[in-house]
Amino acid sequence: MGLCLCKDEDRESRGLQCCSTVNSSCPCCFRWGKRSGSGGSMFGPGHHGAPGNMASSGAGLRDGSGSQDHNRSISNLSDATFLLSFSPEVVNHYVLETLKVLRTLVGNDAEAPASMVKLHRIAELEDGWPMVVISLVNCIPMQDPLGPAVISLLLDDCPLPTKENAMHLSRHLELKDFEKHDTRRKRNTSIVLGCLAEKLAGQNSTILLNEEVMTYLITHLSEQTSPSVILYTIIALEKFAQTSENKTAIMKILQSHGNENPLVKLEQRADSENHEHRQVGFCAQWALDNVFSIPGRPFGYELVDNSGINVILNSYDVSEYLKIAPNGLEARCDASSFESVRSTFQVDSGKWYYEVTIVTEGVMQIGWATKASKFLNHEGYGIGDDEFSVAYDGCRQVMWHAAQSLPMNHVPCWRPGDTLGTYLDLEKCEIIFFLNGVIVKSHTDVFKHTKSGFFAAGSFMSFQQCVFNFGSRPFKYPPSSDKCYRNFNQYAKLGDECRVVLPRHLKMEYLRKVSVKENSCTLCFDHVANVRLLPCEHCGFCSTCADQIENCPLCRQPIENKLTLYDT
Repeated sequence: MGLCLCKDEDRESRGLQCCSTVNSSCPCCFRWGKRSGSGGSMFGPGHHGAPGNMASSGAGLRDGSGSQDHNRSISNLSDATFLLSFSPEVVNHYVLETLKVLRTLVGNDAEAPASMVKLHRIAELEDGWPMVVISLVNCIPMQDPLGPAVISLLLDDCPLPTKENAMHLSRHLELKDFEKHDTRRKRNTSIVLGCLAEKLAGQNSTILLNEEVMTYLITHLSEQTSPSVILYTIIALEKFAQTSENKTAIMKILQSHGNENPLVKLEQRADSENHEHRQVGFCAQWALDNVFSIPGRPFGYELVDNSGINVILNSYDVSEYLKIAPNGLEARCDASSFESVRSTFQVDSGKWYYEVTIVTEGVMQIGWATKASKFLNHEGYGIGDDEFSVAYDGCRQVMWHAAQSLPMNHVPCWRPGDTLGTYLDLEKCEIIFFLNGVIVKSHTDVFKHTKSGFFAAGSFMSFQQCVFNFGSRPFKYPPSSDKCYRNFNQYAKLGDECRVVLPRHLKMEYLRKVSVKENSCTLCFDHVANVRLLPCEHCGFCSTCADQIENCPLCRQPIENKLTLYDT
């Protein structure tokens, strides 16, 4: 999780009232890691930024007068004299300043950087919006791990483009001359296109995907293109395909290549030791399995051999937009939300260890969680953000528990290829994190709330990816000999059906066919509904789900107590 960024730092003196919580209608609530707003957020979005919700988001283009209700109250901020003299150089400065400041924010009460507020206000102007977009393309450096996320955050925070700006986006980005652009500019252009495709819906998205944009994206699927450009091009095509008309147009072009479909070639990189190539292969394979399917092509789960793998990431215990590889051991998030997952194996006693290989060096929270831990991806809550979980984030160098962060500045930031190890001792009630075999920190506070029922778990910010090892492969940095431990793979068992990670459309088809018992919980459908909520007295929930909700799902009344009707 992250922090609440209040843009309107002097709102009381101007008569504006903040909701004091994260609220989609409050103009001053922003979060890095848990922000909710009308357009969502890279650092913990509102629902409109999430894939699958675009058709109903009501996203649209501004008219030329800039009358879009997207945090419009920000215009009430004092002293707008800087708007009279802003220039590309000034906008570039604000973009880089925002990138610098956001990297350091991990509290819950920080205000939005002044540079971010000014960028928002510049983007409200007809000529300001393209200037901000061009600055994002030209200024965000390749080497900063938060660069892509900050592009998405700033675009999401800015007002929607006018119809004219959307129609002329390819001209603003000079896509006719893209061969002259350097790698940084090409990568950032693909990120911008993907973020705008995610933000807009329906006809507005088709306006963006004109002939020049389509040519730009398809051209950069070439194997000769830099892998960082290919990666965000695939993601951009995936987000454009959320609109059916765009999807049809993209698939027609891909199919015209016949056996030379570029995605088929790129998916062969999925097991590469090169971390950029690996991301390209992962996204290409996922796109072919879930978005741009080819008749006759086997799905990834049909080709992978999981016979020696007894523990995987649970594709039925995961927030909705996390991508899981066919082998069940690799996960990635490309949505504007904080996606989480637990493993399939629970431990209640003994000493346990697992490792994670870092593929991307951005914000991830990896550790341990019980079933009582909440996955609130749209509010930015993940592993380590409640009392029933603990996690380490090696990008921001902090340990998380109960939504509180503890700085670990003595440990370097993690890098691609690094190994995070985590050791759980349920006898001593201790959890230890290691980075490349070196102890980061031991933790005991989570055991004040729970002493059993732990799962390996992780949460992912946008454009993040890692590989889990539960013991099916030798550990790179096993604990020292004085720490006897067991690995999950030795003791867990998986049924044949549980080993399969289905593409989303096949998973939904499977779930539609699953019979549900009449007395099943109306939320999870896994357990018997045996709890009555008080004081509203609504029933239909199991004890596991009831422990994770604060308001009745039926009437929204706060829950003061829960009555167990019978034991199961």
